[in-house]
Amino acid sequence: MSCPISGNEKEEGKQYGHSSLSYNSYLKVPELKNLQICQSNPAHHDEPLFIVIHQTYELWFKLILHEIDETMKLLADDRVKRATHFLRRVVAIMKVLVNQIHILETMSPQDFLGFRNNLNPASGFQSTQFRELEMACGLKDKQLLEHFKNDEIAYPELMKRYESHTLQDAYYAVLRKQGFDLPQPYDIDESDPKSSEREDKRIQSLRKLYEDSEKYADLNDLAEVLIDIDEQISLWRVNHVTVVERVIGFKRGTGGSEGVGYLRSTLHKRCFPDLWKVRTVLEVPAISCGPTK
Repeated sequence: MSCPISGNEKEEGKQYGHSSLSYNSYLKVPELKNLQICQSNPAHHDEPLFIVIHQTYELWFKLILHEIDETMKLLADDRVKRATHFLRRVVAIMKVLVNQIHILETMSPQDFLGFRNNLNPASGFQSTQFRELEMACGLKDKQLLEHFKNDEIAYPELMKRYESHTLQDAYYAVLRKQGFDLPQPYDIDESDPKSSEREDKRIQSLRKLYEDSEKYADLNDLAEVLIDIDEQISLWRVNHVTVVERVIGFKRGTGGSEGVGYLRSTLHKRCFPDLWKVRTVLEVPAISCGPTK
């Protein structure tokens, strides 16, 4: 993510009646305030709320992707602790996202209906950055890309992300350097019996991560932060579907989706499924009673 502030700060500041960088010019506050354009006419009182909430989400998604991309570079250089630091930041941001959605609950069903029809055919399903976030973490769905094929801006960005390494790939690469036997989870036909065998092999190998957590302390710590990320995404999905049902019930989505039905179908998706499944095969650690006399 490139920083929009260039060295030509004095010229930038002149637009705001001064010769040096200011809070407003740095953050582009005047421009930012003009980005909430209502579709309802006259503008419904609650439509600015709806717009600001979703614009804020998109800004957070941008930052999350920025942090994840940096994390993958760090993992490629075996800088596990630094990578974990940035992912903890991602978790902190996601906690904000999870709680932020409840602001929409202050909007009554009737208030939303007052401008909802004006949003057709726009839909949250079309959030390119959220799809990028899913892919960056490891959730890749080629069929989903078909929905963006006619979008000249979104489709190339999503294809680039689809064809790129993921956070899971980066983490597994670090583990392999430490001797973990982890067959690639991708490029495997799920109808192929060997798919299950390879998954079992990964799960059994990951047991070491937890059963010898002192030896692999940094890698174990990173694994738990990845679980934190997955958990926050799951909580966001749960809160999202609950808020949608509360506000519109089981109406179809503005973009033509099944609405609540579609959102419920996503609740059990996991970005790091192996790290969840390994918990099932962990055993009670042996208790050391100390040396016998």
